[in-house]
Amino acid sequence: MFPNPQDALPFPKKPNLEQYKKLAKELVRAAKKDDDALIQWSSQWVSLLMRRSGVEITKNLPVRTDRWIRQVANFAKRELVAAKKSATLTKAQFVIARAEGFESWPKFAQYIDKVANSSSAVAQFEESADAIVTGDIAKLKRLLRDNPKLVRAKSSREHGATLLHYAAANGVEGYRQKTPKNIVEITNVLLDAGADVNATCDVYGGDCTTLGLAATSVHPENAGVMNDLLGVLLDRGASIDQHNSAGNDQDIVFACLANGRLGAARFLVERGAKLDFVSAAALDRLDIVQQQFNPDGTRKKSLSKELMQEAFRYACGYGGTRVVEFLLERGADLAEHSGDGQTGTHYACIFGRLDTLKVLLKHNPPLEATNQYGGTVLGQSLWSAAHGGDPEVYSQIIETLIAAGAKVPDRHVPVNPTIDKLLEKYGSHPEPNWWWYGEEPVEKRSR
Repeated sequence: MFPNPQDALPFPKKPNLEQYKKLAKELVRAAKKDDDALIQWSSQWVSLLMRRSGVEITKNLPVRTDRWIRQVANFAKRELVAAKKSATLTKAQFVIARAEGFESWPKFAQYIDKVANSSSAVAQFEESADAIVTGDIAKLKRLLRDNPKLVRAKSSREHGATLLHYAAANGVEGYRQKTPKNIVEITNVLLDAGADVNATCDVYGGDCTTLGLAATSVHPENAGVMNDLLGVLLDRGASIDQHNSAGNDQDIVFACLANGRLGAARFLVERGAKLDFVSAAALDRLDIVQQQFNPDGTRKKSLSKELMQEAFRYACGYGGTRVVEFLLERGADLAEHSGDGQTGTHYACIFGRLDTLKVLLKHNPPLEATNQYGGTVLGQSLWSAAHGGDPEVYSQIIETLIAAGAKVPDRHVPVNPTIDKLLEKYGSHPEPNWWWYGEEPVEKRSR
């Protein structure tokens, strides 16, 4: 729920407290009018910040300008419009402070006062954080040389991250979640300067370390430096089995898998990270999975049915085909889901696991079972294909599902030219009120 540390708005290059006080007064007036006035206020503020901050919102960042506008307006409505009498200046100031990543207006005001002085430690910390995420190693070295205490300092924002945490591109403010190609060199610079490799910050409900945040981040993976980054952190003393290091009350390998970081999970296991039952299933470690079953095939008391089913879904999603076969033979339920309707077969198709899907189909899974979005297994496959899935892989998955009896819809939202042509062969045609816009199919009437 907004606001959280990742959704924090950027600052103008020269923030001014008096301007923020004026902004709070404008918010009070908007809140006493209607929802449209709040949206307009939010839109004007966010748009102004984007112009004056110089922040560039690229495709892979977890923040968007339009999303910020909605989030800020909705948060302001919750805080100020429950009863119009509550639309006070104090609450308006609280909304602004929280949207910028601070716990209170006094802390926010104190930050503005300090960051306005370019020679202050707060201003230098912000400049250093920007240098890290942009890959400006020369500037970072200069700042650390001028103020050696920066390397152990913590952000004024509520997450309390150190500079090293920014190297993970995760947990901190979303517009700074970027991984430059030289991040490994930057990490070494920070560690050489005295950064605490096991320092924690307050995100995702836990005391998160740089290792945990980096291992669960998509950005080092996309930059092609994940293993090198994790390796240098481990070589410099990062604790590999510190529980909750990636947040959400999880061990690090499971956290990697829960966030789609299969490569990082494998790397950490190779470096000695412990494996829980579900993670072992996902990684197709049949030797570990077998230890939780008796010789007659029954589950040991330490393994609940719920945990077995979770392991089954993860094995389906990550292509743990040997484990999938083993668990099916020991009673894994093909129709079971965790409340979202996503069965193991849905999982296999979401992640493009054709070999695993073929194993599942031998056991007659319920192909027409729908998830919470109304998607059958084939419908989910079409969505996954339209949102970044490999057309060649998904063409094979779709053909395999149809051959197994999956019902082909008469109409479908456009997927991509390759799969649209394949579906036409089976009598399905793209919906006429949708078109391709950039990389996403978009409903015409919505534009």
